[in-house]
Amino acid sequence: MIITWYGHSCFKIQTKPKRGSAFDEIVIFTDPFDKSIGLRPPYGHADIVTVSHNHHDHNNTASLKDDPFVVDSPGEYSIKDIAIEGIESFHDNAGGAQKGRNTIFLIESEDMRICHLGDLGHALSEKQVEQIGDVDILMIPIGGHASLDGKGAEKVIGQIEPKIIIPMHYKIKGLTVDLDDEKEFCQEFGAKVQQEVPRLTLKKKDLEEKENEIVIMTTSA
Repeated sequence: MIITWYGHSCFKIQTKPKRGSAFDEIVIFTDPFDKSIGLRPPYGHADIVTVSHNHHDHNNTASLKDDPFVVDSPGEYSIKDIAIEGIESFHDNAGGAQKGRNTIFLIESEDMRICHLGDLGHALSEKQVEQIGDVDILMIPIGGHASLDGKGAEKVIGQIEPKIIIPMHYKIKGLTVDLDDEKEFCQEFGAKVQQEVPRLTLKKKDLEEKENEIVIMTTSA
């Protein structure tokens, strides 16, 4: 599995379905953004796109080619031998009254479970923690303002206890959205932070000894 970050909450996940599948490789994008946020939008072929909520910095599916299957609501899906589950949540800490709903997505492939929290704005309920279950790779917002800040993210990480944590939705060069940077969040975890990885290539066996390891990714543009 290869994971590339385009900035904000947008990742490209290249994965091979289970043995015997008719598909050699599946390309998944999460929360593609438009150019108004100051970054170059994602581009290229996509088989599947997940959209956590219908805001312009998360739903630019038009930038991707080949008419991908768009998953933008809670439920269970099986698309090209990839299992995806959407879990209902909120963009704020007021039951959605301020910024609306948000969908958490679980993506299962190559015996690994990825959890993309979208623009989650609150600590998880016991039911949500149970629904999420075991997580290998957690993609979590840390920039505050519109979703979890550093302290809020730390609490949610404690609820999920993933093997690898990839921060997202924070201030980077060129981004015009008002967000905090990653420094405060990283200071909380210290030596567990692996800095500036341009691309993450993972197999299930690579995760055996990992626990709450943070990977800071550089963007692909």
